Amino acid sequence: MGLPGHRRTSSHKRRRAAHFALTEATFNACPKCKKPLRPHRACAFCGYYKGKTVLNVEKRASRTGRKVKAK
Repeated sequence: MGLPGHRRTSSHKRRRAAHFALTEATFNACPKCKKPLRPHRACAFCGYYKGKTVLNVEKRASRTGRKVKAK
């Protein structure tokens, strides 16, 4: 069974842990409805992605019980 060969000093632990910081989430605006959304994801409000409608938002809303605004 393996055992640690040397003690890990506090400076080495802190240096290793320097990469564990969380980054703030980035958001872009949907080109169709201008709502914020994460990059490379379809818009949950209008179903738009890369110039096409890829999600049927009305169908998904009826399944989950949400209300959709009529345009």
